[in-house]
Amino acid sequence: MPSAVIFEEVQCKTLINRVQAPGMGFNWTINPYRGCQHACVYCFARGTHQYLGYDSGRDFENRIIVKINAPAVLRDELRRPSWQRELIVLGTVCDPYQQAEAKYQLTRHILEVLVHFAQPVHMLTKSPLVLRDIEIWARLAQVADAAIAFSVPTLDEEVWRKTEPGTAKPIKRLQALQKLGEAGVSCGVMLAPIIPGLTDDEAHLEQVIRAAAEHGAQFVAPNVLHLKPGTKEWFMPVLREAYPHLLDRYVKYYKGSYAPKYYTQEVLAKVAELREKWGLNRPRERQSAKGQLSMGI
Repeated sequence: MPSAVIFEEVQCKTLINRVQAPGMGFNWTINPYRGCQHACVYCFARGTHQYLGYDSGRDFENRIIVKINAPAVLRDELRRPSWQRELIVLGTVCDPYQQAEAKYQLTRHILEVLVHFAQPVHMLTKSPLVLRDIEIWARLAQVADAAIAFSVPTLDEEVWRKTEPGTAKPIKRLQALQKLGEAGVSCGVMLAPIIPGLTDDEAHLEQVIRAAAEHGAQFVAPNVLHLKPGTKEWFMPVLREAYPHLLDRYVKYYKGSYAPKYYTQEVLAKVAELREKWGLNRPRERQSAKGQLSMGI
């Protein structure tokens, strides 16, 4: 049985964090929560929980840090004369609409602050809970650059159940995307992570890209699975149990954190072909949105 979730309420001193890694396409992030109840076995952010003194496995899924004063801190930070209204990405080490959001509503209140300051923001999520705040997102899109990327790695329900056990069905995310798009919010799909041997064949890729186009996505951004420390130790046992025939391939591919360059280039080239086929290689694709999506959440 899954462990009970512990919500650790904390007071944060700051909320807007500068991105330390170069080449991300954005400079600032906000994370109202740490840890994520979605429990995706491949989540790159698992290792960040170790910075807090917790493990990257069950602790990451069941010990959720809640920054209960986040909206008030954000309001103070955005009113500073030094703040230049640069793009902020919401939710880079957690999903801002994970289950904890239904209880605490921090993301909702953060959005209200962002609307007040006409602050540009992009967000990544797997949750249709975002529809609860569709009116706020629509208002934000009228006054600032606002965009939402929905993570949809696969529409295969067997793979989904084994790799994203705490998330809503992928089709629910696409339905939410469509409704938000109709409300005037720029939305697209993060086709990531593309999982070698499971979701990297043409049929899997096209299924997601076609569905994204049919639901009105404005962009599709791909990324191949990477397994950094903290994630690899959690992902590999799951792979060994669920897909043992792939184990030798992963031992060969993931001596480090990233799949071989030749393999990644082949997969991304195929995605580019399929995006062209379904009309998703458009000039209006946002470079900053694609930078956000490159994180592989």
